[in-house]
Amino acid sequence: MKKLLIPLFSIAVLASCGASKVSDSAPKSSTVAKGDKAFLAAYKTITADDLKKNLYVIASDEMEGRDTGSPGQKRAGEYMINYYKSLGISYPKALGSYYQKVPSDFMKKRGGGNLPDSENILAFIEGSEKPEEIVVVSAHYDHVGVKNGVVYNGADDDGSGTVGVMEIAKAFQSAKKAGNGPKRSILFLHVTGEEHGLFGSEYYTENPVFPLANTVVDLNIDMIGRDDLANRGKQYVYVIGSEMLSSQLKVINEAANKRTNNLELNYKYDDPSDPDRLYYRSDHYNFAKNNVPVAFFFDGIHEDYHKPTDDVEKIDYPLLQKRAQLVFATAWEIANRAERIVVDKKQ
Repeated sequence: MKKLLIPLFSIAVLASCGASKVSDSAPKSSTVAKGDKAFLAAYKTITADDLKKNLYVIASDEMEGRDTGSPGQKRAGEYMINYYKSLGISYPKALGSYYQKVPSDFMKKRGGGNLPDSENILAFIEGSEKPEEIVVVSAHYDHVGVKNGVVYNGADDDGSGTVGVMEIAKAFQSAKKAGNGPKRSILFLHVTGEEHGLFGSEYYTENPVFPLANTVVDLNIDMIGRDDLANRGKQYVYVIGSEMLSSQLKVINEAANKRTNNLELNYKYDDPSDPDRLYYRSDHYNFAKNNVPVAFFFDGIHEDYHKPTDDVEKIDYPLLQKRAQLVFATAWEIANRAERIVVDKKQ
């Protein structure tokens, strides 16, 4: 997540991050309608083990902190693309590859200093009935790189969101292979340059591969692998922005949550006037300012935020699984419902 130049609050530093105990994350059979076997089968493909396997690569020292345009970030991108290829998930035909170049000049004009060219990475599953309508599931895959010879691995920020998107894509693809692909198209959008100024998502929304008028929603995942001090040990997730533009999105997300893992949905930051301004600090905002409904899933500011100690060993993988499953369940409903969600509010 993009860091404010002036800290607005202090963080208590704890000696360790205790992973909370969780039960089986599959929804109980009584909560799943008889006609929802396709959903349940896909949902179960999102596992803590697979999230961990991918995160141990994405947030490894080999990726050198994934700073925007760096060789390490490009290696992470190659790993992600090879993963999508292994699943049989391609890229948008109009783009011609998985890469959308984000030029250095674009970032420089927006305060990006001397950042080199970088890339957004896009994977795509075409809808079976309404392919022109696009559901976006997004996360940034950059972090802050190497400082004074120390690698900032960014396991939570935003390695957790990156691997979450990858697992959600796997779930949708498994449903498609079983003959139950989404009715609307799903764009899995990994953006660059978030830490320096939300550059990748800004570039995409100014140069969309699919018209923003046809973009139904952006479900943005930025830090979902840890807990913050206020919620230590709880089964929760912060949800931000879900009712800013649509009266239906929050309702859909809450229903998806109740039918699955029933996490505590925390709306503490769900206010544009909140002093921490989290609504403006991740990539969903570039969609929201273009009138696309958004929901931002977030675990809070913990003691390792933007520190070299944000490592894979501290991730709560069962909780990461539950949060990724919630985003998948929300995306599934939005992608398959008869009517696209309404945009009936103004910021």
